[in-house]
Formats: sequence, structure tokens, C-alpha cells
Amino acid sequence: MREFRAEDARNEARRLIRDLFHQEHPTARLLLDEAADVLGEQRTARCVELAQGAALTRRSSELAAVAGLLIGTRALGAGWWSAGRGGKIPAPDEVLAATTAIEPWTDLTVLEMLAAWIADDTADLAWGPPVGTVDLNSWQAEDRLALPEGAAPGRRLVVSFDAGGRLDAVVVTRPGGVPGSDLDFSSLRYSGPAEAQWSWGVAAGLGPHALPGEDPDPYAETVDPHASETLRRWALRNGATVEQVGARWQAKGDVIAAIERADWMWRSGEWFAWWRAASALLTGDPLQLAARMEDISSAP
Repeated sequence: MREFRAEDARNEARRLIRDLFHQEHPTARLLLDEAADVLGEQRTARCVELAQGAALTRRSSELAAVAGLLIGTRALGAGWWSAGRGGKIPAPDEVLAATTAIEPWTDLTVLEMLAAWIADDTADLAWGPPVGTVDLNSWQAEDRLALPEGAAPGRRLVVSFDAGGRLDAVVVTRPGGVPGSDLDFSSLRYSGPAEAQWSWGVAAGLGPHALPGEDPDPYAETVDPHASETLRRWALRNGATVEQVGARWQAKGDVIAAIERADWMWRSGEWFAWWRAASALLTGDPLQLAARMEDISSAP
């Protein structure tokens, strides 16, 4: 069942890629070529630099953020990047030049933060600023937000739940004439940049994603042969096929491809230790790898 749901997600992601980018098979090169036309060559070069600085397991996420920025810039115009926000908030171009994200997105990378920002701005343009934010980890529909003054019964209010994610709350009258609201989950929607970011990451997968000008190729670097074979054999014992994990892991590109093909499996709880160990194998840090291999030795 998990594999079926994963394939459904990939099919939906491919559909969105066709709609948003008019591509059948998204690649880093196609994305960056289009980004150069829309964002400009200088911004795109900086995006490439940031993607190169990320771990190989994170490169797909960084490129997916570029996809969101591309679609958002199409919607809002290149002026979005240089527009001042007032106060202490820098313009997006200044954030792109920096090395860390700013509040309230400090848990994201610079590219992910900019993608969240442009997704929200595009949503605001399409549906108006939200009156509040809700956490959809709880699916309680009733009275999840403070109502603006004078909100009449039947009025629909825009509510944020994620970067670029919106749904409506319908104003109602509770017993005793008290105003309240019901979330309309059927109105859940995402702005174009948010859809682009999600769909590119899912459709393109973890990689390998070669970037222009990379020399040496990070995916060609060799990996520890003993640790790699231990992890490959553990995966085979725990339900993966040879087609998924490959016949042999010699280089980092082999590991990335195996993680991607076994994607639906390693996202489950029992495979988390395997994913962490495979990620440590890619870093090349012997101490980190030793600690993660210790974890995998105690896994089922």
C-alpha cells in the first residue's frame, strides 16, 4: 500500500511538471536553463552555488526550491527580488547573497526560505492576505482562529496552513448567537510556486543531479566498500530488490540512486537507521559513518 501511494504521488507530480514546466522528464539542466531566462544568469549562478554547497541528499530539495522561485518569479515579476520590505526585512536579492535564512524561516536553507517567501506572496496575490494560520496536524474544523471584527455569517475567510497553502474558513453562528468558524477542507489549495517546489522534488527524485561546471563530479567519488556492501545487503534482507538497490555501490552516485529507488521503503520507521547510515556514507566522515553503522548493526 505504501508503494502504491508513492506511485500516486509521483504520477501527480509528473502531471504538475507538465502543466507548470511543459516537461516530461525534469532535469537539473532543463530547470537551470529556464531559471537563467526567468531569474537572470547572476541569480541562477548563485542558486547553483548554494545547491553545490548542500549535501548530495539535499541537492534535490535545493533544486526544487529553485523550481518554486522560477514559477513565483513568472507570477510576480523580477521586481519581487529587489523590492524592499521595510523595517529590518531585507529584499530577496540580499537574502540570496547571504549564507543563512532570516526569521521566521531560520530552520530552512536560503533557497528553501526564498521559495517559501515567494509561495506566500503569490498566494496573497491570488487569494488575498490570510486572516490567520492553522496547523493541519489537527483536523478539527471548528473555531480554529480569531475572527476579524464584523465578520458576518456566511463570509469566507482565507486561512494559511503552510507556505503557499491556503484554505477557507466559513463564518457561522454558534448557539447563543456567538460567532464562530468552520474550516472548509475541500477548499485546500496551494499557490503555483508551492506546487512547483513539491512536484519538481518528487518527479525528479533524489538524483543524481549533475550541476553545470562541476569538476570533479561529486557523484563519481568512491565510497567505503565495506560499509556500502553492509548497507546494500541489509536492504536486501529487509525487503528491497536488487533492481532497487543495485548490484554494487562503488560511487556516491550509486548510493543516491539506490536511496531514490528504495524511496518508499526508507521513509518507513524501520528503515530510518538505514537512511541515516547511507547518508553518512555519502558525507565521507569516518566518525559519523562509524556511529551510523553501529545503529544499523542493532536494527532488525
